[in-house]
Amino acid sequence: MELNIIKSFLGWYCIINIIFLLFSTFIMTVFQKHISKIHSKLFALDETTLHLEYFKFLAVYKIAILVFNIVPYLALIIIS
Repeated sequence: MELNIIKSFLGWYCIINIIFLLFSTFIMTVFQKHISKIHSKLFALDETTLHLEYFKFLAVYKIAILVFNIVPYLALIIIS
């Protein structure tokens, strides 16, 4: 596989994941009460625990994007 194809793939991969992260963050901040009600009933958790879990999810997803998407993309840019 050519290096340009891999760079292009990782570039779009980064963009799609960042858009999904921004969309998730927007939904969780704007519709927080509605989502909390649904999730508290589904998982039998109180709302304070859910807010911490939402924050953990966004933090872990952001780190995963950085480690598995952005760093390999930057490495390919550097070596090409």
